[in-house]
Amino acid sequence: MDDVDPRRLIPRTNDLLALPAVHEARKRLSERVIRDVIRKAQEQARRGELEPGRVGQSVVAALAARRATTLRPVLNATGVVVHTNLGRAPLSAQAIDALLAASGYVDVELDLAEGTRSRRGAGARAALLAACPAAEDALVVNNGAAALVLATTALAAGREVVVSRGELVEIGAGFRLPDLIESTGAVLHEVGATNRTHLHDYADALSPETGCVLKVHPSNFRVEGFTSAVPLRELSSLAAANGAPLVADLGSGLLAPDPCLPHEPDAATALADGADVVIASGDKLLGGPQAGLLLGRREIIARLARHPLARAVRADKLALAALEATVAGDPPPVVRSLHADGRDLRRRTEALAQALGVPLVPHDGRVGGGGAPGVPLAGWALRLPEGLAVLLRTGEPAVLPRVHDGSCLVDLRCVPEEDDERVLAAVRQALAALDDAPAGRAG
Repeated sequence: MDDVDPRRLIPRTNDLLALPAVHEARKRLSERVIRDVIRKAQEQARRGELEPGRVGQSVVAALAARRATTLRPVLNATGVVVHTNLGRAPLSAQAIDALLAASGYVDVELDLAEGTRSRRGAGARAALLAACPAAEDALVVNNGAAALVLATTALAAGREVVVSRGELVEIGAGFRLPDLIESTGAVLHEVGATNRTHLHDYADALSPETGCVLKVHPSNFRVEGFTSAVPLRELSSLAAANGAPLVADLGSGLLAPDPCLPHEPDAATALADGADVVIASGDKLLGGPQAGLLLGRREIIARLARHPLARAVRADKLALAALEATVAGDPPPVVRSLHADGRDLRRRTEALAQALGVPLVPHDGRVGGGGAPGVPLAGWALRLPEGLAVLLRTGEPAVLPRVHDGSCLVDLRCVPEEDDERVLAAVRQALAALDDAPAGRAG
């Protein structure tokens, strides 16, 4: 009698679909995803990579681990507060509640009392104006780059945008401000030099062809030495005298001055200094969802809101809800991390260092996200073997440390205190795995 082909022993799809674990998985996963998991397990068995008798176990295990999203929560132990690769700002509890409330039908564009259409995102707009009274009106779009594109398109398409050469920055992932602005149909009129721009440079450039004057905060770098830049207050007087709107792109998202970041520009001061429109991000120092904020003179904001492009870049209901809750609620995690008490950070880090038997070292965190470049945030970190970094990143929970000078540094500044025990468990697990590795513990 011939041997039975082992592939004949692979469970049939219908039999696998009838498993209790598969029925349970249907509460959170689509039928397509479930069938894909089953198909992959069957294909592994056909290739001889999986025993036919273990196909069902493999399917059950894969479905248990499968989530509707592939995004993984990460504990940020880098000391970088606004970490772009981790989605920038973690939302506050109030913003998370607002997201859940807005996930169904909400009155985002409806006056319930009158039963008529209302201004979109009125709550977020009101919250922003209450937090930044210097602004006459506000408009929210989907990110900071969109805010800049909308402003330059509505004010200067087919005309000139006057801007200093020293402010034509690259904003990340290869995107450069000159390319962004020129994509709107505006013509860049660069003035000054990379390191020095004077008021007369702007004055010489202003003409009937000027659509707007743009002032950009460099945000993620500093130019030092033989430098000169024109203060916003001086530039606003010149722009006003020539009838040119002045747009100030601040980037980082402070609505008011922060004593921890004395050199970081804020919307209230920029508006008081004469900016007609201030542009900022919602997911940086403001600590909210991804959004582009435009604050300024009522007639200018109205002009931007009426432009057809405003429809294409508008914020969705989730961003509007989370933004309103961020501005109106308790200080969000970004603000708490920036203002973290050094004594508390040391106490928490010392407790973990003692439990693990590893060194405690001083460690300067950073603002991140293009905010306050070079400003150190004094704190503490666990110093661990460098080889632990990959184990922590790929463990459960995922912990992102900083790798520096041959060490793996774990900084608790951006880790909620209630997660300290999870960090401790993750480090212990990683140390154990490193000890079990053939090379032993490194560092």
